[in-house]
Amino acid sequence: MYMYYPTNYVWSMAVVASLNNGGFIDDVDKAARPVLEASQQGDDVGTELLYASWKAVADRLLAAAATDEARGWKLSASDKYYRAALYTSQAERLQSPKWEGRKAAYQQSIDLLLRHVELGGIPVTPVDVPYSGDDAPTGSALPGYFYRAPGDGPKPLIVMWNGLDSTKEMMYTSGFPQQMARRGISTLMMDPPGSGEALRMRDLHARFDTEVWAASILDWVEANAGELNVDPTKVGLVGWSLGGYYVPRAAAFEKRIALAVAWGANYDWAAVQEARRRREGENPVPHYWDHVHWVFGANDDADFLEKTKNMRLEGVVEKITVPFLVTHGEADRQIPVKYAYDEYEAAVNSPKRELRIFTQEEGGAEHIGIDNMAYVGEFTADWIAETFAELA
Repeated sequence: MYMYYPTNYVWSMAVVASLNNGGFIDDVDKAARPVLEASQQGDDVGTELLYASWKAVADRLLAAAATDEARGWKLSASDKYYRAALYTSQAERLQSPKWEGRKAAYQQSIDLLLRHVELGGIPVTPVDVPYSGDDAPTGSALPGYFYRAPGDGPKPLIVMWNGLDSTKEMMYTSGFPQQMARRGISTLMMDPPGSGEALRMRDLHARFDTEVWAASILDWVEANAGELNVDPTKVGLVGWSLGGYYVPRAAAFEKRIALAVAWGANYDWAAVQEARRRREGENPVPHYWDHVHWVFGANDDADFLEKTKNMRLEGVVEKITVPFLVTHGEADRQIPVKYAYDEYEAAVNSPKRELRIFTQEEGGAEHIGIDNMAYVGEFTADWIAETFAELA
């Protein structure tokens, strides 16, 4: 992976994600260079300085977009709003949950992305999915974006879940929904409990039994299949990073799911937490322990470990009875690659199981293939399209 910040893996991931997801190298360099010295002080220190530096670049793009709009140049403005949203989103992801500016920064990333969608004529619609989890207030809903595939006739649908620290906005900027649409498959990008807007704006926390929110989403898809132009019998699940735990768990117990993809094999996330307590491997975000407490609504480390002690897939993956793909990078610094082999070997009741390890030579070898995400996404999209065709 390109280490723009040679001593700072977490900050460098934001640079790589921006460059691989449509950012311009000059923009990113102008955003990243002013905080090179701050990056040497560790992951946590200086994250507010990083946000200010990246925001300055986003603000310049917004001024240019406003000029384009004034001249009626909608497509040029849309492109600039996209990059401003991308940079804002990546910088917001690195902030402390205790930073008072976090909600406003995240809301701006939403607003900028939706302005890009509106001006660009992108077939994306924000949705709210009623969520009936027993830990959620009455009337709760999970936020998402629906990307409609072109063409007539009911389309297969992929429901996409993020992980511990990503958002539905990052799912859009990854380019994966666009890859699916080219193959005639619509995508529903969801912030599950504990992530994105569901956490930041709605105070909905993660839980280990992911089939609960899977059921809410599938109920909504079935009720709205006609309007969405999707086939409710062809709904697959894709989850990256911690979503690589969420999806197999849901597929094991929610039998309406037609296929499942673990984009990163989080076979034993509880064990990963114990390893992180021993300072083994890399953390995905700065302020890590504050972040996981926030995600799970935990009071302290002991409470967090209690809430996540069941986040293991041993004895669970065996219950998956639909096609199942596991992808992983051989040089993943967050989740050991051995878990990918464990997860694949355990999926004995899947009628079509496949394991794809991405190597250093080809790219996609880092966590969720962030060093070459389009390449990993392309393989995943082709596998999904092939498998839906076989199911037909």
